[in-house]
Amino acid sequence: MTIEELAERLDHAAATRTPCEQLGELSQKDAYEVQRAVVDRRIRRGERVMGVKLGFTSRAKAAQMGVSDVIAGQLSTGMLLGHTFDLDPYIHPRIEPEIAFRLGRHSVVEAVAPALEIIDSRYRDFTFSLSDVIADNASAAGFVVGDWQPVGEVNDRDVILEFDGRIIESGSTAAILGDPMLSVAAADRLAAEYRIPLPPGSILLAGAATPAVAITPGTRVTAKIEGLGELEVAVRG
Repeated sequence: MTIEELAERLDHAAATRTPCEQLGELSQKDAYEVQRAVVDRRIRRGERVMGVKLGFTSRAKAAQMGVSDVIAGQLSTGMLLGHTFDLDPYIHPRIEPEIAFRLGRHSVVEAVAPALEIIDSRYRDFTFSLSDVIADNASAAGFVVGDWQPVGEVNDRDVILEFDGRIIESGSTAAILGDPMLSVAAADRLAAEYRIPLPPGSILLAGAATPAVAITPGTRVTAKIEGLGELEVAVRG
């Protein structure tokens, strides 16, 4: 199948909320070309690219997948969610707490905020290879950003994920590449190598500080990050 045909398969899966089969082995370069074609479809429907998300920033998750480098996906305006949202657009959504950076010229970090990301693989059973997940825009599906704050020390900060006031997961921002600030250089490198736009004003989701957790309608989700405060969202249902 061609790059465009593979992109159409993923776009159709997302639009119809019907999981599809894996794409088969692709080179990393071709996988990013499929990703670009998927995002181009969103742009043609009126969205615009807002930034980049990174995946496999956890050494444990990278080792589990047998990879030695991070991957990138693109964030678009259609993925930006309010503090109340529903799950109708997704196939099997999961949520994870993150740190968001707002980038200025030359990718200088201008501000930082707590964030929550919705990931949602378009593949059947949430099962995929490395090239599959790159092509699928690194499972990008939705994100919520809390209050922007001046840049300060963000490494080795406690992170708690709560559902309805109950702790579901906990971790540390040190799980993000050992230091979340390293995500900026990683995003710059991948953007240059695979022609991913990262202009001033871009949002960078640095990576997950805890495992992603499946969510269901009617849940109140709270991310608490030491030094950055908390972000709460309500999932309609």
